[in-house]
Amino acid sequence: MHHNHAAVVLDLSANGIGIIRSLARKGITVYAFDTEKPYKIGRSRLATCGICPSPLTEEQALLDFLITLAKSKEHKPVLYTGADDYVTFMAKFRQELLHYYLFILPSDELIETLIDKEKTYQLALRHQIPVPKTVKIPSEEALLQVIPELTYPCLLKPVRGHEFRKTINKKAFAIHSEEELRAAYDTYRAHGELILQELIPGDNHCFYKVATFYDENMRLLALFTLQKNHQFPPEFGTGAHIVSRETPELTELCLPFFKELHLTGIGMAEFKKDPRDGVYKFIEINPRFWLTHSLTGASGIDFAYLYYLHLTGQHVKPQLQQTNGVKWIYLVRYYLTYRQKKKAGEMTARDFWRGFRGKKEYALFAWDDLMPFIRSTWSHLKNAWKRRKEN
Repeated sequence: MHHNHAAVVLDLSANGIGIIRSLARKGITVYAFDTEKPYKIGRSRLATCGICPSPLTEEQALLDFLITLAKSKEHKPVLYTGADDYVTFMAKFRQELLHYYLFILPSDELIETLIDKEKTYQLALRHQIPVPKTVKIPSEEALLQVIPELTYPCLLKPVRGHEFRKTINKKAFAIHSEEELRAAYDTYRAHGELILQELIPGDNHCFYKVATFYDENMRLLALFTLQKNHQFPPEFGTGAHIVSRETPELTELCLPFFKELHLTGIGMAEFKKDPRDGVYKFIEINPRFWLTHSLTGASGIDFAYLYYLHLTGQHVKPQLQQTNGVKWIYLVRYYLTYRQKKKAGEMTARDFWRGFRGKKEYALFAWDDLMPFIRSTWSHLKNAWKRRKEN
């Protein structure tokens, strides 16, 4: 295998750190960039890191920045991202970037659909994929029309989550009454369009993900499935403790769906298994690397490296058989989740320590790259202390 092409990673969250480490440890030169705040926390000694213009507010400056970087390299770099803001930027400037970089994305139309939760819901319905009941509420009049039909609890979610979380750092809000719904709608509608969705019962263990890597001709090069054990925050959050687990019935549902969508490149779909009927209900698709992707390498299917090899014209044998039972642990989030669940009587100290048994991959902790772990842990603990003080 040759590693003549550099890699450029647009993301310095734990997601981007996972990409950096996968590639750098194989001898690939890696450059990684993000806006100032994530850069300060996530910069890694395994890559040349820096601050880049914002994909939301400085599009042209970011495009010029990336073109200038690529022109300084002998070979086209491989371009990676793990964040929706950069995906939409790459899609918008696809043709300009392809002159200088190697990457695969789905069509612009599909990307636009997948970052909009209401459009994604309609897409799943058209393809007969089971989904929780969902309704868009673009106005107060629309809200008044649906209130008589609602059952509680339900979820209030932003239509475009990655934009909403720039000002309100929450994925969803549990609503338990009409009064609570009216108040929440009045509070959050100024930050973006909202949808109401059926709340599927069940704890964190009911969440599953299917990830794929399809080439330009929709040949499946990598397949991976996982189950969530814990997330942070516990109610509506992102992964804190995950395990690799083959789920054939979910794979059988997803692969024809992805083929029909023509989901080229990296894709990850999330489902929640409804304990009432045992049906996997569709939540979302991300057309990019996802937070827990570093678990794939520890489980025998390294998505980040396979992506590099394919795009640099090297033979890639499809990797469709994973190692099950490998754990992925975001230490500080796992600890904070344990603290909350312990108070609620949902988790014991014994449960917490049992979570470290067996083969595992840490989201950020690594002896050869400690500082992202230290900075992220300090940031999480400081924010947790602030929230506790406010309450």
